Amino acid sequence: MTDRHAALLSALFPGLGQLVRGRHRSALLACTATLLLVGLSFWSGRAADRAVEVLVFMVLALPCWALQSYDAYLGPGDTGPDALRTWTAVWQQGHDIRFLGLLLLISALNDTWIILKHLDYLLPFYCTKLDGIAGFATKAISPALHLAVGYGFLLHRRWALFIYLIYAAYGLTNGMVNLTCFGPGRIRNTLLAAIVLSTLYILWRRQVLLTNRPAGAGIPL
Repeated sequence: MTDRHAALLSALFPGLGQLVRGRHRSALLACTATLLLVGLSFWSGRAADRAVEVLVFMVLALPCWALQSYDAYLGPGDTGPDALRTWTAVWQQGHDIRFLGLLLLISALNDTWIILKHLDYLLPFYCTKLDGIAGFATKAISPALHLAVGYGFLLHRRWALFIYLIYAAYGLTNGMVNLTCFGPGRIRNTLLAAIVLSTLYILWRRQVLLTNRPAGAGIPL
């Protein structure tokens, strides 16, 4: 039986939901793994850059946080380790792709807020910095694509893979061209690395989007 209350508690603090349900070993594992990864993200920010800190948090710490909350939601496993049971459910149901979709939706909101806050900033667009309506349109490309792909990933839509590949091609080519014109930068390098890694992962997991699943099939969210 699923446990929404335990999931909420673990979303507030790693392992709390498991702890209140008497799953002490799972609680210790969830808390330790998540907090170590959060600490790693903070350390990477001090050692390198804030952009690296955000990337490490989004790629490692936040997925671990979400995974342990989902583990609390599923409750204790009938057989075998709870962590293995939880990851198997995530993998089979494609919740990892849904998580990426949620990250893209958050990114779309964040990008929109940054654009509205810094309307005077001219975003590099293939070695040019357009002004006026054209400049605003180039800045709007990223959040618009993030919104579309994020929504499609949440619902496991086939068309989301196609739109994501368009976004990845745009982001990679734009980043590489700007790299040759303006030189390397920590934010630019971090974004390029994130695009490459996420694209490789999504291509690896593309069958989740290409396979039609009956509504309500499998383990619930």
